[in-house]
Amino acid sequence: MPTKKPLIAIVDDDHSMREATKGLMRSLGFDAEAFSSADDFLKFPHLGRTACLVTDIHMPGMSGLDLHRRLVALGESIPTVFITAYPNDNLRGRGLGPDIVGYLEKPFGEQDLLKCIRSALARGSDGETVDDGR
Repeated sequence: MPTKKPLIAIVDDDHSMREATKGLMRSLGFDAEAFSSADDFLKFPHLGRTACLVTDIHMPGMSGLDLHRRLVALGESIPTVFITAYPNDNLRGRGLGPDIVGYLEKPFGEQDLLKCIRSALARGSDGETVDDGR
């Protein structure tokens, strides 16, 4: 019986960044879905299956920070990686909560993102460590 691959959700209003990240995740053997806005992600029927969320902080409408707060309010504990082209040391140093597994500045390295994703998957939704086969 095939094992379900971990689902990585990417939320970024930058089309090229969103598609590149989705392609990278799929090439590494993950399921990946990409969304152009936080609102689109919140409408996703498989929200609860999301193993890790990669979201831009600065987006029109709902920001990545607001999206994270909304998920927490909804009782969704999704390990989250914040990405930004506008780094803010105050934000990074504040400790944004137990679900935040990374804060990456664009452009970020593939290995840096993968390290954050692995950290998220190591938590596992049921405490179980997920092996991505690498």
